[in-house]
Amino acid sequence: MAKTIMMIHGMWGGPWYWDKFKTYYTEKGYQCVATTLRYHDLDPGDPPNLALGTTGLLDYAADLENEIRKLDEKPILFGHSMGGLLAMMLAGRNLAAAVVALTPASPAGINAITPSVVRSFFSVQTKWAFWNKPMRQTYNEAVYSMLNLLPPNEQKEAYSKFVYESGRAAFQIGYWFLDSQKASCVEIDSISNPILIIGGKKDRITPLSVVRNTAKKFKGKADFRGFDNHAHWIIAEPGWQEVADYAASWLDKNLRS
Repeated sequence: MAKTIMMIHGMWGGPWYWDKFKTYYTEKGYQCVATTLRYHDLDPGDPPNLALGTTGLLDYAADLENEIRKLDEKPILFGHSMGGLLAMMLAGRNLAAAVVALTPASPAGINAITPSVVRSFFSVQTKWAFWNKPMRQTYNEAVYSMLNLLPPNEQKEAYSKFVYESGRAAFQIGYWFLDSQKASCVEIDSISNPILIIGGKKDRITPLSVVRNTAKKFKGKADFRGFDNHAHWIIAEPGWQEVADYAASWLDKNLRS
């Protein structure tokens, strides 16, 4: 049974937001590695590396593949938001023992542009050529779309740690039908490891209906679980333990069998 968990953060994030999950799974005997995506290791107050704007999903996936190949075993991949999509992409390359995708961004083939998603990215999408530039949500957008179930002081603390994100990666996810690289495609037919896809009913940036459609795309290869009392920041919202407990039980059942 695999005992290494690699945790992949999502947009604007970093390994810091896995702290609760990392502590939880370490206490269960797992070796946890929280990775940092390319150009996300800057101070939130620093200007972004301009190369971030044109860094795409395939660049992130290549970096993560290199990290995985240095490990002693195929890891269990935990991915949140865009990190969940990256975890599924890596599973398609036969690089995972299992995948737990938490409120994941959707792969190519899923219509993810809903009114709440448009509102979540409004300041980004109204800037010309955002697909070539580093970008970051406003505070109000972040609170509306991702941090809506956190207490106000925790909303401010989380947002204060947000760094810039790749406009190219956002374009490849939201406008996959215009992407010549088809970067957000997941090679579902190549996946043999178990996959758990988790969504939150109060999520506005990856709505539960979209996450459910992502799970359906796997044609029986993925298990789906929706939580009525959770939103996007499911890794640290009040009650996050029930999500961690569910995923831990699922891992125990699926990897031991």
